[in-house]
Amino acid sequence: MPEPGPWWSALLLPAVVAVFAAGACSLDAALRARTAGAPGPAAAALLPVRSAAGLLVQQRRRTPAADTLLWRTAGVALLAAGVLASLVTPLGRWSVGDLSVGIVWFNAMEIVAWGAVWLAGWGANSMFGLVAGYRFVAQGLAYELPHMFALTSAAIGAGSLRVADVVAAQRDLWFVVWMPVAFVVFLLTVLAMAFRPPFDQPTGQDVAGGVLAELSGVDRLVFLAGRWVLLVSGAGMAVALFLGAGGGPLLPGWLWSVLKTAAVLAVLVWAGHRLPAVRMERFAEVAWLVLIPATLLQALFVSILVL
Repeated sequence: MPEPGPWWSALLLPAVVAVFAAGACSLDAALRARTAGAPGPAAAALLPVRSAAGLLVQQRRRTPAADTLLWRTAGVALLAAGVLASLVTPLGRWSVGDLSVGIVWFNAMEIVAWGAVWLAGWGANSMFGLVAGYRFVAQGLAYELPHMFALTSAAIGAGSLRVADVVAAQRDLWFVVWMPVAFVVFLLTVLAMAFRPPFDQPTGQDVAGGVLAELSGVDRLVFLAGRWVLLVSGAGMAVALFLGAGGGPLLPGWLWSVLKTAAVLAVLVWAGHRLPAVRMERFAEVAWLVLIPATLLQALFVSILVL
């Protein structure tokens, strides 16, 4: 059962999350290169490093009448939300923040991400950014309820909002076995939460790059890093809630957590290249008419089994 980690685990967490985010970014670049036909996957995997180096030396863009404080801090807020969401995710037998309401904490950090993305679009005083910011708000209204009901199913199964209790409840059987609908919906909504394809409308090219339209230099780099970190935190939470976290034979618990998180992250990145783009109004329709009833029935099924 996960327990609070030593003091230095709080310092180690950002490094672990950064490694996962860098790996996912490299995999994404390799898959994109494979689809486009150039360059080779190995060379493409290094493209994020070159892009990051270029952004570090790029001049920061300025726009007339921008709310500079809010605009510049939007990326920092997004990055912080992604890291803080991972505080309650166990790595083997340790977790940095063993909160009694860990699931609620994770969901609350998503709301911080909502605000950060909207501020990135609104603060620049740019029409394209503002439209994209409101797109993300609409996307959040579509995915958030199915996402919450998927979280609720795991909490009901364990009888607790503490992530460690959810992991302990999967000692004999992982929740994915009897909560498959909640697991699949959770993964879909994690893609939407991190506005990754096919739910990347807030950064769509039809609005000239969306919330990223006016971001450049370090501001753009921090914002993109926050986006990847948010995806990593969602993958890690999926492992904790549905795949037994560090549970597994032979290998140590921390290694099982790493392998499972890497596998889920790879699936999410791969799915972003395989699933077709979804229009916002269609996604909202599917979310309210299909995903919400499906996750409600899943929660009802879990409640009956628990009782």
